[in-house]
Formats: sequence, C-alpha cells, structure tokens
Amino acid sequence: QVQLVESGGGLVQPGGSLRLSCAASGSIFSINAMGWYRQAPGKQRELVATITNGGSTNYADSAKGRFTISRGNAKNTVYLQMNSLKPEDTAVYYCRAQDSNNRPYWGQGTQVTVSS
Repeated sequence: QVQLVESGGGLVQPGGSLRLSCAASGSIFSINAMGWYRQAPGKQRELVATITNGGSTNYADSAKGRFTISRGNAKNTVYLQMNSLKPEDTAVYYCRAQDSNNRPYWGQGTQVTVSS
C-alpha cells in the first residue's frame, strides 16, 4: 500500500506561481512512476504531468512550458512547479503513484484557485 499526501495549493493571482508537493509513504519501493492530475468543477479528471523513476516526463499540452514536474532525491516525493498560472488552471490537483503492478494510488487532492 502507498499513501500520498499533497500540499502547496492555495489562492494565487493570474500570472503567479505555486509549487505543489506530494509525499509518498508505505510501500514506496514499489512505485515506478508518479504524477499530477487535476479536476475542475464539472469536468473529468485530467493528466497534468507524470515522471518515471528514470526521470522521463510527460506533460499535457496545457502544462507544457509553464509547469515542471520533478522528484525529490529520496524518490518518495514529487513536485509540480506551476508558473504563469491562468484562471483555467483552477482545479483540485491530485497526486498519483503507480506501482510495478500498474496499480494506481491517489492522494486526497489540494485546491488551486487562480483568481484576481
């Protein structure tokens, strides 16, 4: 089992920045990839960015050039640096981990609101 706890969400003005963090605990040795997803009101949950243990990254088109995903040195933490935030980035952001059996684990989510 893997437990995920996100932090770093909040209210930010358009054009501002936020850094989300996600800490994994439990069977972290089984994790082979981590990522961030988001869900806006009335919309489906969507991929934002993912990163593998080997460091390969994947970004949604909406995140390219503005967001950066990274892993901590201990590999049990994943970060999402979000710059040039737009109102349409407003959503609940969820951390996701995947183990070697492709089983997904989700955090509880953290709210990001971009508004003036």
